[in-house]
Amino acid sequence: MEDDAPVIYGLEFQARALTAQTAETDAIRFLVGTQSLKFDNQIHIIDFDDENNIINKNVLLHQAGEIWHIGTSPADKCVLTTCYNKTSDCKVTGCAAVWRMPAEWESGSHESPDDSSNSPQTLELLCHLDNTAHGNMACVLWEPMGDGKRLLSLADNHVLLWDLQESSSKAVISSSATLEGKGQLKFTSGKWSPHHNCTQLATANDTAIRGWDLRSMSQIYCIDNAHGQLVRDLDFNPNKQYYLASCGDDCKVKFWDVRNIGEPVKTLEEHSHWVWSVRYNHSHDQLLLTGSSDSRVILSNMVSISSEPFGHMVDEDELSDVEDNGQEEKCKEPLQDSIIATYEEHEDSVYAVEWSSADPWLFASLSYDGRLVINRVPRALKYRILL
Repeated sequence: MEDDAPVIYGLEFQARALTAQTAETDAIRFLVGTQSLKFDNQIHIIDFDDENNIINKNVLLHQAGEIWHIGTSPADKCVLTTCYNKTSDCKVTGCAAVWRMPAEWESGSHESPDDSSNSPQTLELLCHLDNTAHGNMACVLWEPMGDGKRLLSLADNHVLLWDLQESSSKAVISSSATLEGKGQLKFTSGKWSPHHNCTQLATANDTAIRGWDLRSMSQIYCIDNAHGQLVRDLDFNPNKQYYLASCGDDCKVKFWDVRNIGEPVKTLEEHSHWVWSVRYNHSHDQLLLTGSSDSRVILSNMVSISSEPFGHMVDEDELSDVEDNGQEEKCKEPLQDSIIATYEEHEDSVYAVEWSSADPWLFASLSYDGRLVINRVPRALKYRILL
């Protein structure tokens, strides 16, 4: 029996990196990376058993440093990337690497989450995304729906396109672009578009959002003052190819049609502090998650700018039923944009929200104090969307 109550998991370290395991479509699995300055950092593999409403965890050691960003291969569920800080000679460098989970982790601490006698296993390093020439890594993005061979990294003011070779043990830069202009130009985040045969990228730097064509590595659009302050995160609508959501330190979430960048299509102002993370639902693009340092997660129903603005289409059987009953055909009223729910299980800044890859109605949120919360879309809304 489905239950709408949240399930909470606490890590012993601070954390800000969260991702769903993209290649895993059967199990509900999330990966969390920790930020500890004193101890070895860890990746927690969180499996959610939705029948029994419980969490099973495995812990892998990430000895390279504190994790700022984490991504998973779309093709191989054992391969992931991390961006992490390396400290040497009192200098902190932002690095990135590709890792493989040890083959045995599935049989690791799965049965006994509280049994600390099992020593955690260590991630196997496949290759460094060597960026010494390009500055500090902000994030690494896997090609959406790709074969796990192409990656993008954003390092300071560089966009680097990587090809993974030899079972991912070697990474070669195939092309790059540089952000030109005045001042300290640094990317804060980016998103690889799933549309246009994966040839486009959107990036955020300072208050601007830029679009790039990855074939020519040239800029195709620039929304100069997209937000009043720093842009923190971006996401593409999975079903509408020109639509992009952004969020930032002006507490706003904005929706853009990148063919017409003069004004946002819509703006949400529901958070009271910086908005760190924005995510479209992969299946139902009217559902949008945001996480903020106001400690809240907000689930919105942005139906007016979704791919199904009038609910579902009336099918022929329904029409014939209506005619048989002698009633005139009634079209569904368009649903209104609304805030579906505000989740307040966190007590610290929510740095990341992610939808599950296996269950479109389930999502996770992570706050800096290491609290991971798993929630579901309210059942009443789920059935309203489905029926």
